[in-house]
Amino acid sequence: MQPIAIGVENYKTIIENHYYYIDKTWMLKELSDQKGTVNLFTRPRRFGKTLTLSMVRAFFEDERTDQGEKIDNSRYFAGKKIMAAGDKYISEMGIYPVIHLSLKSARQPDYGMAYGCLKDEIIREFDRHSYVLLGDQLSGKEKEDYRRILNETAEPNKYATALKLLSFCLKKYHGRNAIILLDEYDVPLENAYLRGFYDRMIDFIRSLFESALKTNDALELAVVTGCLRISKESVFTGLNNLEIHSVLGNCYAKYFGFTGEEVEQMLGDYGLTQKMPEVKRWYDGYLFGETEIYNPWSITNYVKTAISESQPFPKPYWSNTSSNSIIRELVEKADSDTKAEIEQLIAGKTIEKPVHEDITYEDIHRTQDNLWNFLFFTGYLKVESKRFEGRSIYLTMSIPNEEVLIIYEDTIKEWFDKQVKAIDFSPFYRAILSGDCSSMQKFLKENLRRTISYYDSQEAFYHGVLAGFLAAMPDYTPQSNREYGNGRPDLVMVPYDEEAPVVIVEIKVCKRFTDMADGCRRALEQIEERDYAAPFLDKGYARILKYGICFCEKTCMVDVS
Repeated sequence: MQPIAIGVENYKTIIENHYYYIDKTWMLKELSDQKGTVNLFTRPRRFGKTLTLSMVRAFFEDERTDQGEKIDNSRYFAGKKIMAAGDKYISEMGIYPVIHLSLKSARQPDYGMAYGCLKDEIIREFDRHSYVLLGDQLSGKEKEDYRRILNETAEPNKYATALKLLSFCLKKYHGRNAIILLDEYDVPLENAYLRGFYDRMIDFIRSLFESALKTNDALELAVVTGCLRISKESVFTGLNNLEIHSVLGNCYAKYFGFTGEEVEQMLGDYGLTQKMPEVKRWYDGYLFGETEIYNPWSITNYVKTAISESQPFPKPYWSNTSSNSIIRELVEKADSDTKAEIEQLIAGKTIEKPVHEDITYEDIHRTQDNLWNFLFFTGYLKVESKRFEGRSIYLTMSIPNEEVLIIYEDTIKEWFDKQVKAIDFSPFYRAILSGDCSSMQKFLKENLRRTISYYDSQEAFYHGVLAGFLAAMPDYTPQSNREYGNGRPDLVMVPYDEEAPVVIVEIKVCKRFTDMADGCRRALEQIEERDYAAPFLDKGYARILKYGICFCEKTCMVDVS
């Protein structure tokens, strides 16, 4: 069995160490065939964007040592699919100078630090290609400008146009136009938006991109990756040669993430074929263009875990790689309509929303629909179908799989816990201890309408809500599903003072409002039939309050005996 690499995003490292690799090299042929000058690929995080760029670089790059000696990278493609494409494509191997820049280091708390990290990335790339200074292809002025960038003595504005300078120097040295690879291009913008310095960062990124991708006669090909397509007007101003390949398109759809066939092959290679239904339920569900795609990060983590455990259990691997702040923002800012839509999604249903890709981070809160857009393009929703209305695209969307569903549910629980802490429960507690069913009903109804339900198990949801409300009841110990009498009551509140009443609660759920009274009756009958109160009577508690509560959607009925 080949070892499985987790978090290794360098193609050459994977091949050198004989890690398991799902061959995506045929993409190189398509890049050559499509002949797009500037290609933007938008995919959710952890779907192989960085590894793909590393593979592109390894194939096309005329890589050199510090002394300018050529490095042969052909061995990294021995036996790979691209080698069957024909001489036309193989002849392009190792002939282009390549500039490879990752922008993910710009995730910093202020502009100075973010700019400094991007500047360091640019300097490292200049250093990697410093062999161009050894020859006589560059003029004295060009070498001087190059060294100023390299030695950090250049004016700050020179770093915004540095990639254009580097590509021209590489062209003069190699005699060929340069390929430019930009990874995680939207990280600096997302971070700057969240941190409050978006305008300054957008100015720098715009200058960097325009000089490198728009007015650059030394550019052969550019590949840019990110999670979101940012408005052409904000970053790619006037860039007429930009080709955008988002999750809505069919081009290159199978090269990011794993197809069903690739997942079956991987599971088979590790003796896990029987796990395919489980893997499909947890990690499938994405649709890129018309191609069904599995989450590659979760698949590789699952398989690596499964081959070392006798009874592997699927986990939400992808959700643990990010703060999932966009879900949190949706939940925290949700109005009543949005809450209802979230509940539909969690119940396994769909919602329809207009989707447009030309947005900026500043647009997120202008309409609620923009936030749904971000959720879709970042992998938290999948497309079920689409329709066109005028110039607008409307997508019918759902939650992709079990893993993403957990993210929604956990975020809602976290939000709900915060909401509970802000509620004044003293009127509710007084009503419980006095047998005031009307006041209890009113309190529960008001707060149910503020919640977001997750209907994996309806009674479990209401049980959780009520348990959360009762958790801080003073001078009482809450107990849930403990064995008393001849069964397990849903909730029991045991007082510290034996003269205070014990509170026993049994919950029922119904589908019709007119059935709530019957639900309360059945709950109270269950308390009596299973003798839940017996242990407390035996201990000599002075009083026992028995509540039957029946829930129906966002309302309830309370009865006491």
